[in-house]
Amino acid sequence: MFERTALPDGPRVISARLPGMRSLSAAVYVMVGSRGESRAKSGLAHFMEHITFKGTQRLPSTREVSDAIEGVGGSSNAATDRETTVYWVRLPVREAELGIDVLSELTLRPLLRREDIAHEREIIVDEIRSYRDDPAQFIYNVWDEAFFGDTPLGWEIAGDEESVRSLTDHDIRDFWAGAYRPSNMVISLAGDLSHEDAVALVQDRFGHGDGEVQTYPPAPPGPVERMRLEHRHTAQAHVALGVPGLPRDHADQWTLDLLNTVLGDGTSSRLFMRIREDEGLAYDVHSFQTDYADTGILQVYMGVDADDVVPAMRGVLAELSRLRDEPVPPAELERARNYTLGRLELRLEESRSMASFLGSQEALHDRVMTMDEVIEALRKVSSDDIQALADRLFREEALCAAVIGPNLESGSLEGALRLP
Repeated sequence: MFERTALPDGPRVISARLPGMRSLSAAVYVMVGSRGESRAKSGLAHFMEHITFKGTQRLPSTREVSDAIEGVGGSSNAATDRETTVYWVRLPVREAELGIDVLSELTLRPLLRREDIAHEREIIVDEIRSYRDDPAQFIYNVWDEAFFGDTPLGWEIAGDEESVRSLTDHDIRDFWAGAYRPSNMVISLAGDLSHEDAVALVQDRFGHGDGEVQTYPPAPPGPVERMRLEHRHTAQAHVALGVPGLPRDHADQWTLDLLNTVLGDGTSSRLFMRIREDEGLAYDVHSFQTDYADTGILQVYMGVDADDVVPAMRGVLAELSRLRDEPVPPAELERARNYTLGRLELRLEESRSMASFLGSQEALHDRVMTMDEVIEALRKVSSDDIQALADRLFREEALCAAVIGPNLESGSLEGALRLP
């Protein structure tokens, strides 16, 4: 399915050959994210991701960077997360050399011109304002701040206006020089390309060089606040409710994956059927999990009428208690297994999803599971395992909720944050 090579003092290369696939997707995972930043410099990793597209040594303008990939019908982008930053391209497989060229230019040879930094600073400030104006998106940051408090996991990945405006040219250049080094990178490729050819392309363009390993302050053990409200005159209320999950590579991660599927992943999940179909309280309700090196979260999102926030919250909490108090019936567990496995199998039919799957696992887990290993891990999870994990996670003192909306009464909302 895939092959892996660790280049001496250079990046780790992982690739999957997909015979007959006309597209090639390649991604560079840089092992730095927002979690290693100070409060005063928050948004630095995100700023760096933006500014690389303003020009490189061989592609000295935004237009030339874009034309290099779009000129052959391809696409490119980048994203900053808490613990990684990823750059990716997707283009015809015959243009593999061009794709790796562009990725190496973006990550290893950005120009970082003063005028570009000044211009991009205003664009990022506008992006932050736009994000905060969208309550369906911003609710996650409100919840993060309530749960993680004044720590990097509680801050916005893009920073705030004050921190972004305070970032200097030297801050940007020093960050790049320390973090954007080949040994701090994982490069994944998926398409009709041999592993030997993939390694040769990467080795020729990325070379070697040690970088600074980003360190993180420890995550707080539980919610800093139980409830955070933000009053806005919105058409509906936006609710995020969650508990601590599991850290990355925890032995029970696959159990949590199936627990989440049963709870709120998909239109046949318990939350969807109860909150939307049976009680008609929300159009959108779903759950998801996020894991980090040393912590994790399990979270539920709902968009509801302001008058329905309390009954909707009570419905979610009733389903958490049900998972804690009752074993999942065998047929429902089997459906969750099939759903989880099927979603993954369909994702991996696409070159971009395959490159993402390989790169993220190698970057964050230092290994990649084969499909057979995934199937075996899912098959081992029992109803008793799910119930035992729910009993450990779903504790009243661990609950945290955030709500954005009109006419919010803190007393009634805090009173509703109780497990039956």
